[in-house]
Amino acid sequence: MSSSDENDLDFLPGVIETDEDGFLPEGLFDGDQLPAQQGEKDSGFEGLGELLIREKVISPAQLADATEEIRRSGGKLGYALAQLGYLEEVQLVDFLSRQYGVPSLDLDGVDVTEEVISMIPKEVAERHGLIPIDVQGSSIIVAMSDPSNIYAMDDIKFLTGFNVEAMVTTETSVKNALDRYYDDVDYEAMLGDIVGDDELEYVNDELSQGINVEELEAQTELAPVVRLVNLLLVDAIKRGASDIHLEPYEKSFRVRYRIDGVLYEIMKPPLKLKNAITSRIKVMSELDIAERRLPQDGRIKLVLGKQKEVDFRVSVLPTLFGEKVVLRILDKSNLQLDMTKLGFEAIPLDSFKQAVHSPWGMVLVTGPTGSGKTTTLYSALSELNKPSENISTAEDPVEFNLEGINQVQQRESIGLNFAATLRSFLRQDPDIIMVGEIRDFETAEIAIKAALTGHLVLSTLHTNDAPSTINRLLNMGVEPFLVTASLNMVVAQRLVRAICANCKEADPEATIEKLIEMGVDEERANEAEVLRGMGCRKCTNTGFKGRRAVYEVMVCTDELKECILQGYSAMELKREAMRLGMQTLRASAINKMLDQQTTTSEVLRTTLGD
Repeated sequence: MSSSDENDLDFLPGVIETDEDGFLPEGLFDGDQLPAQQGEKDSGFEGLGELLIREKVISPAQLADATEEIRRSGGKLGYALAQLGYLEEVQLVDFLSRQYGVPSLDLDGVDVTEEVISMIPKEVAERHGLIPIDVQGSSIIVAMSDPSNIYAMDDIKFLTGFNVEAMVTTETSVKNALDRYYDDVDYEAMLGDIVGDDELEYVNDELSQGINVEELEAQTELAPVVRLVNLLLVDAIKRGASDIHLEPYEKSFRVRYRIDGVLYEIMKPPLKLKNAITSRIKVMSELDIAERRLPQDGRIKLVLGKQKEVDFRVSVLPTLFGEKVVLRILDKSNLQLDMTKLGFEAIPLDSFKQAVHSPWGMVLVTGPTGSGKTTTLYSALSELNKPSENISTAEDPVEFNLEGINQVQQRESIGLNFAATLRSFLRQDPDIIMVGEIRDFETAEIAIKAALTGHLVLSTLHTNDAPSTINRLLNMGVEPFLVTASLNMVVAQRLVRAICANCKEADPEATIEKLIEMGVDEERANEAEVLRGMGCRKCTNTGFKGRRAVYEVMVCTDELKECILQGYSAMELKREAMRLGMQTLRASAINKMLDQQTTTSEVLRTTLGD
């Protein structure tokens, strides 16, 4: 230890002893506490708390609330203050940066090499709440949530032989980085352990054979199978997957994740594992493991930590070579309810807001499965959700619970379908009604009647674009005059993958000729600088991270209603809507591309030319 470090330790009462591994005691100055002066009450965070009060960042009452939150839920002071809404984590980072004279860092924009990560073991990084960032000369740079933790710096210096330069970042960023860099799952090693486990025996794979239910139940409780299924669920959440597919074939069994709308193969367990894994998921979702001939639907709730709950919607489908299982991940923490952040351009957003704030009428959102329709409707409901409004929804399934909204889960097996639920809603004094999907004439008829009798109705349809929604309703049997009288707006949407901000670069394939061919006018094509993702660890070498919505907003103006009554085709309606100012899906996607949010390949993959 340097002489300067020794001076820094002068205030400590007595000698600090290391543990058996040579590390300093866990919890000492852990996370957010500053050195406590001799005689101070040892609460673990009063040093920082008193400093924040003295600088008038928080009040004594807020510190008391945070103290109670830590006693109840654990964690550290900064995180507790952020959870209570008293202090943003970035505010704390700025404060600590100024206080200690160390630079701050946004870890989300950093890609660390495996060589640097391997210099500090996972246990040490987790213990001290830090991430190694880079090596420069004789110094190693680390990002940490507590720049006052001199014990962490001494440990790192002892382990690596490098001088330590600290940067301050948020505790949440450190946790996310620990998950990203240290929790790579070695599925091959795990499968090797499972396959070599003498406890595992497997029933015959053929659907036609008799099933020993007791044997199958016993398999589902074996530790290796339980561990593998739990790992699959948690790993999918950490990777940001929206779906998990477990697919049996004649000679193979594979697991795929859908990440940012695209499926990626994750692993190929041995074929003999398929019954054990499938049955384990069926047990977790309270399905009948003996029934392998009929489709089944269930739900799993997984609790991560103390705050986060994630639901999995489970669908089991009998196929030729076994049961295919698809789990839809419903993570409420990823639900975007701020309408301004959905991806609307300014003018379409204003039109959409006007439509959903209308006192009556119908607003339809269309697109394929997984295009973000539910998120758009939930964001609209969130804005409309006031104590003065009675809002009811009929959903199949209810994906997220929304406070203050009456949500009804549909159950076809007992006759509780959309039409039956809608009839009940009309006897419940509603103001706003959301129907999960208009699938048939009966549901459409009741929804339109509700829209014509003073209610605002929000719903979805499965169509390719906004104008073809009119033809879909007419094909269901709805009269044209009822469509024009009730419909306020149709919104079509798609999701395009966003370029990874960490590895974006100029796209050499986005030539002026290609842009003009896609539909970009010549002037914009000459000025455009189109990007792509090169691929990095942060985006698992895909070049994409996250998704953006593109919208086609068709306002049902008087001119358009006249065209509907005259029997215009979908193509004719589209031309008329474009003449009246409608921005198409392709035009919206091109705007995202020119704003350097997505790529040419994504525009072509998700939209058709106009």
